[in-house]
Amino acid sequence: MSSDKRFAHPTRWLALAAFLTGLGLAGCGDDDSGGNNTANSNNLNTNANDNDNANTNSNTNNNTNGGGICGAGVGQLFDGSHPWNQRVDSVALDAESADIITYLQTNHTAGSKFRMDGPSDTPDSLYGITILYADNSVTHESFIETGDFYSPDCDPAPVPIPAAGAIEGETAYACDGDGDCHLIVVDTDECRLYEMWRANYDAEFYGGCLAVWDLTQAYTPTLRGDCCTSADAAGLPIAAHMFSADDIAAGAIHHAIRFILPNEHMRNRIYVRPATHSTGATSGPAQAPPYGARLRLRADFDLGSLNTAAQVVAEALMQYGMILSDGGNITFTALNDRFTTHKWVDVGLGPNDLTSLEWTDFEVPELGQRYTWDGACDCQRTPVTQ
Repeated sequence: MSSDKRFAHPTRWLALAAFLTGLGLAGCGDDDSGGNNTANSNNLNTNANDNDNANTNSNTNNNTNGGGICGAGVGQLFDGSHPWNQRVDSVALDAESADIITYLQTNHTAGSKFRMDGPSDTPDSLYGITILYADNSVTHESFIETGDFYSPDCDPAPVPIPAAGAIEGETAYACDGDGDCHLIVVDTDECRLYEMWRANYDAEFYGGCLAVWDLTQAYTPTLRGDCCTSADAAGLPIAAHMFSADDIAAGAIHHAIRFILPNEHMRNRIYVRPATHSTGATSGPAQAPPYGARLRLRADFDLGSLNTAAQVVAEALMQYGMILSDGGNITFTALNDRFTTHKWVDVGLGPNDLTSLEWTDFEVPELGQRYTWDGACDCQRTPVTQ
């Protein structure tokens, strides 16, 4: 693994569709109608997707012992032992909490702060992440590895491609806008999560880094491998941290939320669990948060200062917190509503409904050991090929 692997993640925006009701994933916007996390203005696509995707299904497989997908808890992916599914509202503060919050409050003042990529006033917009669903009837297709595929971090396994689906920010599977173009598929029969960065399926199927996750596995703290990346720079599963309009309608989010920062505001080449990876693009000082850092909304924050829909997100930020997962501009990422039961406009959450937050409204629970991502940090794992 070269020392500049994943350097190409200066920004990231996600479009996830077809999430189950109760397992929330959502996104945010650059303006009142939505937006994305990349600096590439070509991806600020406002065209609605008029596909009737068969992935707007409820989870009908039998792997629901925990009430959710493949034995997970309701509104979660993976079992309750995984850190993103564990509450941190009673965890002691990290010794660096005050320094990290002071740094962010002083230095991260951009207008994209605390915006949400996904919620939009326009139903079926392309903003946010898209999650698709597959079962045994969906054909798995091999792909041609591009320069964005890193070995052994990434998996060359065939990917299930649901009919009438779409990748992040696009109306179908072709990456016409040249964005992050994440392809995310939950196979509810295999109990696998497929997450690909820079997918492009037109006449042929090309793909960057693919991370295949076993939804029934109790992963150790090193997840798919220490020093290994995934479809998100920190090495984490994207879908497990997403929230959706369905979650807002249900009144609760049951997991930590993905958040991102500009690379210059992330601690240079340092990561903490649950992350397994940092990047050479990070350049922040010792007071900046490292990849994998979890922040939580303070218990004394006035929830009444937010509208009802935003309060659902804020309560999750109090209970489960948010985990630094990638580099980019817009703080929060959620599912778009192309394939969800509820629409953002119907549940009353807009892209700017958390922008009244300040970094001083947050604190940092214990982060644990700090790890250095350098030439000695070498990903060693056996890629999934089937």
